[in-house]
Amino acid sequence: MKNIIPSIIVALCLISCNNMNNSKQAAVQSDATTTETAVADSAFTVHLYYTGKNGSAKKFVEEMISSGTLEKIRAIEGNLQYEYFYSVDDPETVLLIDSWTGQAAINRHHSSPMMQTIIELREKYEITSRREFYSPNAQTRQELSRFTNLDAPADANK
Repeated sequence: MKNIIPSIIVALCLISCNNMNNSKQAAVQSDATTTETAVADSAFTVHLYYTGKNGSAKKFVEEMISSGTLEKIRAIEGNLQYEYFYSVDDPETVLLIDSWTGQAAINRHHSSPMMQTIIELREKYEITSRREFYSPNAQTRQELSRFTNLDAPADANK
């Protein structure tokens, strides 16, 4: 059962990405000719696993919500999903499913004041993270695979 749940989450994420691409057809150009264009025009999902100690990951999420940061991020143009999930198997880890219409959308997020809040809260609660990238577009998957996590081993980005 423990091994089935991550597979189900990945499958649902990929289905969700496909549905996002179909519903956002006008905004997402499907016939990208370069990798750069493919990433810019393809929806993708990032799974961020936030891990802390003594309940700090849950406190991090609670402050993201109470500070209004969560709702501000969800309001960024191009955000499709920004949702936290608690792990049944690891009470010190919280999963964030973070979906965007394309590179321009996540660039808006990364350049927003909310990123500074996230950095400050991660430091406050001593949170580490690892990331997994998902996209139904093969070129986008290849481009996203070049990203590495600063606080996780390089092989954690599968």
